[in-house]
Amino acid sequence: DGSVLLQSNPLVWLGINAFLFVFFYMKYLGDSWFYTRELLGHALSWARAPAGCLNFNCMLILLPVCRNLLSFLRGSIQYCSRTAARQLDRNITFHKLVAYMIAFHTAVHIIAHLFNFEYFMDAQLNRNSSLLPFVLSEIGNGDNASFLNPIRSNETNPTIVMFTTIAGLTGVAITLALILIITSSMEVIRRSYFEVFWYTHHLFIIFFIGLVLHGFGRIVRGQTEKSMNVSNPLVCADHFEDWGKNDSFCPVPKFAGNPPMTWKYVVGPMILYVCERIVRLYRSHQKVVITKVVMHPSKTLELQMKKKGFHMEVGQYVFIQCPSVSRLEWHPFTLTSAPEEDYFSAHIRIVGDWTQALYEACGGDKTEPQEAWQLPKLAIDGPFGTASEDVFRYEVVMLVGAGIGVTPFASILKSVWYKHIQNNQEVFTKKIYFYWLCPETQAFEWFADLLQSLEGQMTEKGMTDFLSYNIYLTRWKETEAAHIRVHHEAENDPITGLKQKTLYGKPNWDNEFTNIATKHPGTKVGVFLCGPPQLGKSLEKQCLSHSEANVKFIFNKENF
Repeated sequence: DGSVLLQSNPLVWLGINAFLFVFFYMKYLGDSWFYTRELLGHALSWARAPAGCLNFNCMLILLPVCRNLLSFLRGSIQYCSRTAARQLDRNITFHKLVAYMIAFHTAVHIIAHLFNFEYFMDAQLNRNSSLLPFVLSEIGNGDNASFLNPIRSNETNPTIVMFTTIAGLTGVAITLALILIITSSMEVIRRSYFEVFWYTHHLFIIFFIGLVLHGFGRIVRGQTEKSMNVSNPLVCADHFEDWGKNDSFCPVPKFAGNPPMTWKYVVGPMILYVCERIVRLYRSHQKVVITKVVMHPSKTLELQMKKKGFHMEVGQYVFIQCPSVSRLEWHPFTLTSAPEEDYFSAHIRIVGDWTQALYEACGGDKTEPQEAWQLPKLAIDGPFGTASEDVFRYEVVMLVGAGIGVTPFASILKSVWYKHIQNNQEVFTKKIYFYWLCPETQAFEWFADLLQSLEGQMTEKGMTDFLSYNIYLTRWKETEAAHIRVHHEAENDPITGLKQKTLYGKPNWDNEFTNIATKHPGTKVGVFLCGPPQLGKSLEKQCLSHSEANVKFIFNKENF
């Protein structure tokens, strides 16, 4: 898949965009567009160059969101190149970059065409037969078969023409759809009003229909090759007053519009996306059984589920749909169960309308337990791979979770434990350093419970050196500080209940990386993060600065 190369190196993608812009700009400086440039000048090239880039980027925009295709590619590619496979985890970032590029070229394309229509109108208004633009505008008035100027009369205006042509109407529809899609994708709207983002994003259907139909109007017209053979514009342009006369060697030039090309770019990705939706539809009808519902503190809902033929790896995620809440909405959740368990689970924090409705449907607001038949039906799409799948490929691993980003590491830590108690000889990982940065531990008490269980079991097995974990509380209240001071000498931490005491503030990453590099010379250390972009940049910088001849840090980041 060509998008893999483009995702792995955005410079390649930017280079192709630059090449296409220059290529199409120069193409419309050719002789067959000589007369069109007499009407429009360089605005013609400024309109057509971004159109060429738009075709290329609209070909790419759907591929990063074909999650089943990417999951298949990731599983295939990782056997050849782990680096290439990791790049597929940046699919949403690449999707956003392509969207921004589409918005940029759309703006340039629109502005250039606004100038073009003004130039077309000016050519009709300056009714002087001694002017070449006016003569060109009059061509085709009789049979209207071979015109150059799409504005056929001086008794109209460009706005009316734009809104009464295929190109104009579809252009308006495309632009409005694009504006709504991009504005509703802003972080503040996507996180606070996910439903607005979800529904508005489906305007991409109107966008692509308009895109395919946009070129059928054939507004941009040039001289035909047959006409150029008998009426060379470089020679005949100076003799336009004699065109078509018996003693003239220059017949009236013939013009034709560009054939629509966009469909050739987007038909392949559109077919792939339709197949993707068919796969999702099929999966949505597979039966999912909720085996257990656990209500954790701070309104965190744990769903334990079973589904025929479901197989997962650590760190993967699924999309969950609850038809009784919404038949259209699918929400991603990281799996918190281990592959060794006979069920799969997700921990869902109640932070929005959809999660609140699911919480109530599962009986979270009721005191009595729900019967199995009362639980809502669910549809599951996935599982899908993430960077965390590679965790067992490293001898030494650093896991860094920030806030809710701790979720994917629940699966990893449980799976590591299962592998060790089962004496699995294939476990390559010998040491895990786990860092959890959280503003308030109460919101993730379920994870502290998991760590307590692992801590006790590892103590029993004499494996206390295998997992080194550090919990950092980044915000705390005065009442909490007083409670901590009183219970400072207690054996277990007063906040988490763990033997390892909670640390306050943020970690000194330079010291942490230096210590790990000193303890594990000659190894590759896998650094896995699920957290905010700022933290990712900091860790990636540390990986580069601490990678030396005897130790190398490999940075991996989750999508969410």
